[in-house]
Amino acid sequence: MYEITIIPRTLHFKQPAGTSRGVYTTRKVWYIRITDPKTGRFGVGECAPLPALSCDDLPDYDTILQRMCEATAQTGEIDYEALRPYPSMLFGLETALAHLHAGSLQLWHTPFAEGKEGIPINGLIWMGNFDEMYRRIEEKMRLGFRCIKVKIGAIDFNKELELLEHIRKHFSPEQIELRVDANGAFSPTDAPHKLEQLNEFHLHSIEQPIRAGQRLQMAELCAHTPFPIALDEELIGINDTEKKIEMLDTIRPQYIILKPSLHGGLRGAKEWIGLAAERGIGSWVTSALESNVGLNAIAQWCATLKPTMPQGLGTGMLFTDNIDFPLHIEGDCLWFHPEEEEPDLQDFLNR
Repeated sequence: MYEITIIPRTLHFKQPAGTSRGVYTTRKVWYIRITDPKTGRFGVGECAPLPALSCDDLPDYDTILQRMCEATAQTGEIDYEALRPYPSMLFGLETALAHLHAGSLQLWHTPFAEGKEGIPINGLIWMGNFDEMYRRIEEKMRLGFRCIKVKIGAIDFNKELELLEHIRKHFSPEQIELRVDANGAFSPTDAPHKLEQLNEFHLHSIEQPIRAGQRLQMAELCAHTPFPIALDEELIGINDTEKKIEMLDTIRPQYIILKPSLHGGLRGAKEWIGLAAERGIGSWVTSALESNVGLNAIAQWCATLKPTMPQGLGTGMLFTDNIDFPLHIEGDCLWFHPEEEEPDLQDFLNR
C-alpha cells in the first residue's frame, strides 16, 4: 500500500549538550519517508531514541524498525500494540503518516499551524561550568523569556544555588517562572534537604529529583515536597495502560512531562495526559533533542492540546546539519510561519 524508506543520520550539535548522564556531541536519528505510490505524495517522520535512556535504545534497532515499517507499508496502518515497546519508532511512523495525509508541515488545523498563535516555551539552560551557565542565564533573560529551566546536578550544588539566587535577585517569581531539572541527580537521603534549600527561590517545579525506579522513595518525596515535583524519566518504559495507572496512583506526582519519542509516541503521550488529568496531575510537553523534523511534529501536535503553561519545545535548533523549518523562537514563544516556503525534504533526505 505504501513505500517506506529509512534514512539513518548522525546529527552534530552546535555546542556540546550537557546532561547529568554525560555530554552529547552527536545524535543518531532515523528518518522515515512514507510514499503513496498512487499519488506520489510523501510524509517524513523522525525516530530518535536517546542513548542509554530510551526503552527502545536497542542494539538491533535498525532491524526492528525495518520490520515495523514493512508491516505498516503492507497494511497502510500502524499496529499500535506491536509498537508499544518502541515509542520512538511509533512517533516516527505516526508523524510521517500525519505529514503524508496533511500534505504540508501544518499537520493539524490550529491557530499555531496558521501562524496566528505561538506556543509559550521555557528557556533551557544546559549544564556547564558556573561561568557558562551564568552567561546562558543572562542571555535568556535578555531575550525576554518568562520561564527559565535550569539543568542542575552537574556542578557543585552550592554553585547551582548561586545561579538561582542570581536570577531571583533580578526577577521576582511573578516576572520569571523558574524550573529546575535534576535528571535524578539527588539521592533519596539528601533530596529532602536539597528541596528545602531550593524552595527559597520560589521554584515552579523540579523534574526527577531522584533517579527513576525508586517508587516508594519518590512517592514519599511527592507527598512532602515544599514545591511541585514533575516526572519524566520515571515514565520511560511504562507503555501498558494498567502499569501507567499503577505508577501514577503509587507516586502521585504533581506533574508529568511528556516526550513523545520516549513516552509512547503521540498516542501514548495523550493517554498519559488523560490518565494524569483524571487524578488532578498536571502535565506539559517537551521535545527530546529531535531535529526540526521531529520538533515540528511535536509542536504541531502540542498545539492541538491548547497549552497554557510554557512547554519544552526550544531544542530543534541545536544541530549544525539540521534542516531549516518555518519555526522561529520569538520572545518566549515558538511560532510557525506558514507563509514561508517549506523546506525541500526530499533534497535533505537525499544528501
